[in-house]
Amino acid sequence: DRGLYTALVYGVTERLITLDYIIGSLSGRPVHTLDEEVLCALRLGVYQLAFMDRIPPHAAVSQSVSMAPAKGRGFVNAVLRTFVREGCAVSMPERTDENYLSVRYSVPESLCRAFTEWFGADTTEQIFAAFLKPEETALRVNTLRNTAAEAAECLHGSVSALCGGCVKTASFDGVLEGVEAGDWFVQDEASALCAHILGARPGETVADVCAAPGGKSFAVAMDMENSGKIYAFDLHVNKLSLIQRGAKKLGISILQTDERDARDPLTDLIGKADRVLCDAPCSGLGVIGKKPDIKYKDMDTLDRLPGVQYEVLVGASAYVRSGGILVYSTCTLNPAENAGVTDRFLTEHPAFEPAPFSFGEGEQSSVTLLPHMHG
Repeated sequence: DRGLYTALVYGVTERLITLDYIIGSLSGRPVHTLDEEVLCALRLGVYQLAFMDRIPPHAAVSQSVSMAPAKGRGFVNAVLRTFVREGCAVSMPERTDENYLSVRYSVPESLCRAFTEWFGADTTEQIFAAFLKPEETALRVNTLRNTAAEAAECLHGSVSALCGGCVKTASFDGVLEGVEAGDWFVQDEASALCAHILGARPGETVADVCAAPGGKSFAVAMDMENSGKIYAFDLHVNKLSLIQRGAKKLGISILQTDERDARDPLTDLIGKADRVLCDAPCSGLGVIGKKPDIKYKDMDTLDRLPGVQYEVLVGASAYVRSGGILVYSTCTLNPAENAGVTDRFLTEHPAFEPAPFSFGEGEQSSVTLLPHMHG
């Protein structure tokens, strides 16, 4: 039942605002007035009825009713049976309504306004719709042991068009076994692309200043053919063991982990790294499709992030030798955390200049990967 439980937890979290809108419409009561356990049972029931296709309606209703506290079971039963009688039809607000995006895609109105300001209403809707689409699993192949083509054949998948070291698959056959064996690990194409763009070569010295849980460091080590040196730093010492265990499983021996605040560079490494990866802590607003709880965070917390990210980037830049490469990456779509940070850095650090890399059919020095365009 683990798969079902996971689907329910993530699904209800992902559709929370939509579910509450439906429940409010069916019950005629504001959801904030409902008992918490009653509301939870209703959310689970409505989610199964509206958004899952392999659970019979009678089972979804009876199980949800059984989960509710005794005093609320009649209410839960009445609401869910009404929904079933109406064909489980979900009536959304009109596109012209102020709450349309919020209810249709279960995104808080404050975040809807922010995305609309950044990208415009039409692109925002395409992004939100992409967040709700099922995704194939992306795996970074351990190219110290296998080629991506060999892994794709084994996994009944395909080599990523975005990053050649990745394989995408809709099948779970052999995935977990391969992870345990160190043949591949789960990594989004965008994360793998960061490591690819860094362009590390065998024998070089690399610093990954915000390394945990280690995926990008692992991908860089594979590009380096496990020859050279990678310093994998992280602020949180308890996360370093994740990197160490992952490296051992993958057969990577060139990683050295250390607890370090990226804003306080290691003196012995200043000016000595050929390449530096600065994957800064961010709001995560580009990976809502995989981590739906992110969209319910307080938007006020966004304001302080660009300042912290700038300090992290400045600290990381101290490691770069003359002629070296510095890559700045985030998993957010907030322009203030992306170009806002790098533009400021380039203005205040004239020794650095934009470095072109190949992407798509041309070259550029920065790219924002959008869910509806790049998957």
